[in-house]
Amino acid sequence: MTIDFRARALRVAVPVFAASMLAFGGGGASAQEPLVNEQVISLWNGRPAGTPDTLEPYIVERSKDLFRADRALMGIADPSLTVILPEHPNGTSLIVAPGGSYRRVVLDKEGIEIGKVLANEGVTTFLLAYRLPGEGHEAGPDVTLADGQRAVRLVRAHAEEWGLEPDRIGILGFSAAGHLAASVATAYDREAYAPVDAADSLSARPDFTVLVYPVVTMEDPYAHAGSREALLGKEPTAEDEALYSPERHVTAQTPQTFMVLADNDPSVPSQNAIDFYLALHQAGVPAELHVFSDGRHGFGIRKAADQGMPVAGWPALLGDWMRYNHFIVEDTE
Repeated sequence: MTIDFRARALRVAVPVFAASMLAFGGGGASAQEPLVNEQVISLWNGRPAGTPDTLEPYIVERSKDLFRADRALMGIADPSLTVILPEHPNGTSLIVAPGGSYRRVVLDKEGIEIGKVLANEGVTTFLLAYRLPGEGHEAGPDVTLADGQRAVRLVRAHAEEWGLEPDRIGILGFSAAGHLAASVATAYDREAYAPVDAADSLSARPDFTVLVYPVVTMEDPYAHAGSREALLGKEPTAEDEALYSPERHVTAQTPQTFMVLADNDPSVPSQNAIDFYLALHQAGVPAELHVFSDGRHGFGIRKAADQGMPVAGWPALLGDWMRYNHFIVEDTE
């Protein structure tokens, strides 16, 4: 499969939310609103096998503010990557999976916002529209893992032609998609689908993982009930709960991880991220965990900044972490 970013590229302005939001670790954002390219790439070149023929995509606008979108995508029959390509790509890429309780994919506050912030640092973002397990797919709960694995492999397969480094590919998951990202990080070698092309011969292991107010466990007492039901059904077995709980499957080969959340999250218990951190620590995997006292759930970027929350600084912390670990490499020329 040959994919050319330039073939269907669109020019869009990046809104400047606040200098502190767009500046990673003091790197600074341009006073001018930068331009990025956007393009949509099908993960499977169309509707994957096992996807209901009647399933069609639709978007629900949930915002009460005429000037701020809050769209949710459902009916995902053709999973895709929407590429946000910076003016000056630095070779690092991040696959971003927005949350939505595994019942929807939140497009704006957990997708486009972070993609445009990352563009200021030269990071190429791939926004992942993944299949929702409760929409009748034959593969059931494995559709999310399959789409995550396929996304990593597809980016790695085309890294050279896209000007990306195959060993600087990360995955970021918000909320329920934190479970997706943690699953890819810990089950990258689990056979979640039958290979479809040469890209599937490559490793699906991300080089780093970012989890933002993540769902992780499927086991009581800390499971997020809505995400678990959407993924595993109303009466999952103990064996399935354990199989789909990423904190149980951390090894020394799990990618290093950055996590951020609020201690007063009323939706997803903070123990989800804490237990994943403890599993990483026990396995000797470098990990960084930031727990803010206030922020609740779904703070995103712009919402946290508008409300003046300390958690609004999390993109800068992520940038510092990526620099320190050489996932963002400064241009010394």
